[in-house]
Amino acid sequence: MTETPLDILVLGHNYAPEPVGIAVYTSGMAEMLAADGHEVRVICGTPCYPHWSVLPGYSHYKVTHRCEGGVAVTRLPHFVPAVPRGWRRILHHLSFALLATWAMLRACWRRRPDVIVAIAPSILSTAVARLVATCVRRPLWIHVQDLELEVALATGQLPGGRRTAALLGAAERWALSGARVSSISPAMCERLAAKLGRGAAVFEFRNWADPAVVHRAEAESPYRREWRIGRPHVVLYSGNIAAKQGVELVVEAARLLGWRTDIQFVICGNGANRAALEEAARGSGVMIHDLQPTELLGDLLALASVHVLPQIAGAADLVLPSKLPNMLASGRPVIATAGEGTGIAGELGGAGLLTPPHDARALADAIASLIDDPARRAAMGAAGRRLAAARWDKREILEQFGRELRTLVVEAGYNRPVGGVIRPRFAQHQPAGRIEPVQQHP
Repeated sequence: MTETPLDILVLGHNYAPEPVGIAVYTSGMAEMLAADGHEVRVICGTPCYPHWSVLPGYSHYKVTHRCEGGVAVTRLPHFVPAVPRGWRRILHHLSFALLATWAMLRACWRRRPDVIVAIAPSILSTAVARLVATCVRRPLWIHVQDLELEVALATGQLPGGRRTAALLGAAERWALSGARVSSISPAMCERLAAKLGRGAAVFEFRNWADPAVVHRAEAESPYRREWRIGRPHVVLYSGNIAAKQGVELVVEAARLLGWRTDIQFVICGNGANRAALEEAARGSGVMIHDLQPTELLGDLLALASVHVLPQIAGAADLVLPSKLPNMLASGRPVIATAGEGTGIAGELGGAGLLTPPHDARALADAIASLIDDPARRAAMGAAGRRLAAARWDKREILEQFGRELRTLVVEAGYNRPVGGVIRPRFAQHQPAGRIEPVQQHP
């Protein structure tokens, strides 16, 4: 690396070894920046997601410092609720944010970074990053993985009603103002640009598909033997089991297709709603397993004939499920419960089908239609692999982010572009450093 390395301080609640969600991408980003020669320090929480219990080998009460994957990682203890709802969830984030304030100031006192990167969720920790960046006069990049306030409202998990929403909304607007902001999909970028107001700019910084998934796509999955699956077709959901996913719909669809002896439904996941899902699935024939190791993700996804991506109504533009790129990379069609014109619909393209949220009959009919049409299933799977290669290439995405991060540091005052969402069109393989503006709709 010929350019001067950057000193990058990252604040993110979730980090490896959490096996799914935001942690995978925050740790992947940090480790690649470190591999490219940058000095990377991460301040994160104790790993507890999606099981909502502290993982073995990690402290409930102590601050720990380790070098992991070339990254200096500081882990902070915090409150971990067994049932992460209402005020307990807010206390979970607040306890981390309070200790993160001390940890960030301490890290900047020992060695002032060139740039601070904060990962949202949560709103509270990004507000901490904004406060510290202002105090030490360093540029701040906030990357929004999840519009958590809107998701909490959509799923009825926010306590205190309008007062709490107004308070958190004010904290969110303050945290995001005066920073460079990015998110993971065009729809989420548009929402953020509208939230921040006229003249705001939001960069698109996508998540990526795991390269190992592609290599395993054509091989028979060893899980078929391990789990003794004798039926020729598997309908698979793998990921977090929480309110916004609406995984119960998969069980309802399985019951409607219970007469089909050629289809096996499999759910792999953990999360706050796991116990309720197991109760709902009794007698349905659905296999429920824990999340599988990350290194076996390719084997797991190769098990599927069809992937299902359930989402509750109203969530399709608030999150872009991190599991979608890997589903597409596996070469299997995806059935998503989302409406036409939503962000998920735009990402899916010709690689799958859409059914209305909460409509188990429509989901069951879509599953049956794909299982009964192997040619269509193969065509959609191939389209998914092309999409994954064009839009979710890990190396290209992270190299683009590294260039933009350096630009932020180098530019005096880092004047933010005006005109809405700024999105690199990876599908067209643009030359390095070039970004095209996508105009914000009025």
